[in-house]
Amino acid sequence: MSYTYEAYDVVVVGAGHAGCEAALACARLSLNTLVVTISMDSIALMPCNPNIGGTSKGHLVKEIDALGGEMGKNIDKTYIQSKMLNLSKGPAVHSLRAQADKQDYSKSMRKILENTPNLTLKQAEVAKILAQDGKVTGVETFSGAIYPCKTVILCTGTYLNARCVYGEVSNYTGPNGLQSANHLTESLKSIGIEMYRFKTGTPARIDKRSIDFSKMEEQKGDERVVPFSFTNQEEDIKRDQVSCWLTYTNEKTHDIIRANIHRSPLYSGNIKGTGPRYCPSIEDKVVKFADKDRHQVFIEPEGNYTNEMYVGGMSSSLPEDVQYQMYRSVTGLENAKIVRNAYAIEYDCINPMQLKSSLEFKTVEGLFSGGQFNGSSGYEEAAAQGLMAGINASMKLLGKEPVILDRSQAYIGVLIDDLVTKETHEPYRMMTSRAEYRLLLRQDNADLRLTKIGYEVGLIDEERYYKLSEKEKLIEEEMKRLNNTLIGANSEVQALLEKYNSNTLKTGTTLAELIRRPELTYEMLKELDKNRKPLPEDVIEQVDINIKYEGYIQRQLRQVDQFKKLEGKLIPEDIDYSTIPSLRIEAKQKLNQIRPLSVGQASRISGVSPADISVLLVYLEQLRRSIKEN
Repeated sequence: MSYTYEAYDVVVVGAGHAGCEAALACARLSLNTLVVTISMDSIALMPCNPNIGGTSKGHLVKEIDALGGEMGKNIDKTYIQSKMLNLSKGPAVHSLRAQADKQDYSKSMRKILENTPNLTLKQAEVAKILAQDGKVTGVETFSGAIYPCKTVILCTGTYLNARCVYGEVSNYTGPNGLQSANHLTESLKSIGIEMYRFKTGTPARIDKRSIDFSKMEEQKGDERVVPFSFTNQEEDIKRDQVSCWLTYTNEKTHDIIRANIHRSPLYSGNIKGTGPRYCPSIEDKVVKFADKDRHQVFIEPEGNYTNEMYVGGMSSSLPEDVQYQMYRSVTGLENAKIVRNAYAIEYDCINPMQLKSSLEFKTVEGLFSGGQFNGSSGYEEAAAQGLMAGINASMKLLGKEPVILDRSQAYIGVLIDDLVTKETHEPYRMMTSRAEYRLLLRQDNADLRLTKIGYEVGLIDEERYYKLSEKEKLIEEEMKRLNNTLIGANSEVQALLEKYNSNTLKTGTTLAELIRRPELTYEMLKELDKNRKPLPEDVIEQVDINIKYEGYIQRQLRQVDQFKKLEGKLIPEDIDYSTIPSLRIEAKQKLNQIRPLSVGQASRISGVSPADISVLLVYLEQLRRSIKEN
């Protein structure tokens, strides 16, 4: 028997990283929001790696923060080690990563949700999406409770029909042994949603007391701590940090894996789901990279108040007895005691090409989705999608246009555009190489790129927006001053240049020209800069990068101009591509399926060739002229 309860503006299904961001965005925009989670203990759960950020993922977290999301603030409160990756390379690929205290991260985010106005939490399993005439009307839980609503955001993560597997053991549970959601998939299929079956996995957790760290390389955090949130300064969050440790697999490890590969459900056929290419299990690494005689293994603490250590790089679904042999063959883990076995997890997710760029389903009005349910992997990818789904569900209810970030604006734009236009046959992972304009989309300038959008949406307050405007003004003024400050070829200047192994001057130049030299920086030249005023570190960083990479930045801006021309050529929603002469059959099928917003988006669809785009451009011009004449 069913019962109808209080109506809501928005119901968010799931309270993982996507669900948290979606719910907070809606509630902060004054919409009455209900979050239904299968377990209150799963709020912002980190069932796999104990860190936030990393290569390209750090960019996403910074962008989430710039738009008014919560992930960056929460990891700043709960990190136990902070490290900037890729510092030996250019600023485009610098990526912040922080080890988290898993329990503190979850508790802190739960506290935020529980104390946010307009937000209600409910532990239950959503079993049905209720829809009428192609439009969402509510959700029904397994117990029969009906919650009418105007929009639903699906953020189910890896819980739908989840199955955890290692060796011959198969448990129908979600991650960390939590209950799986076993009823929603059929409801989604009944309203015409296409489902996929994906797989991911996690390594064992090992008792810290059983590890010999003297045989490993210590990995300390950075002396200078860079916050994830633009609202924080280093002094606000700096604290004592814990160490991680590096060791390696060896030939003995690989021999054990090869001898037992037939017992791995990944190779025996017991697992049908498709796994992530860029985060392979140790079995996959040994089989696919047979020429490697060792693989890195990172031993990472799961928190300040636990002895559990995460064995990064050794995700596995081998049987328990093989896991013991395998882990104990690694240097420093000879006496390792396993606290939690490694396992693979299979789960249901969607084909994301069913989504608009706003993350609303094309065929069910008011139904949005975000996170691993959309075929992606990772906490950060999930949170980014959850935030955008929350923003766009809110915009729909508030009668405003959706917020769609393009590929030249944000990594979030790249992520969502890839998901909705490119066929995803494996869990999608964000990488810097996916971003064509990555020199413009650096993590250090995410606030300059996106905070104005967050302000216009309503997630950034007046004070924060004012501070951003002041920062922009300081950057502009300082760059102008440096370009206009002349430096002569006097002895003081020559001595400083020689000090830094830089060529001496034959004639006068500007401070900006000197900063452009690879070996020099803004800070190095302070002795020559008599009119320099004290500036915040983040302003100095932007000035230094913008001047030093000006030529490259200008080149990418010209590329963006070309990109914008195609993005600006919008395609009418009601076009029937099957009627366009000269389009190839595959292109007609893909274009009708995905229904791109613009010619630019159409050009990125797999199966749509440059020749097809030329045909489409001609057709659109003919259509424009026809409309104008009539």
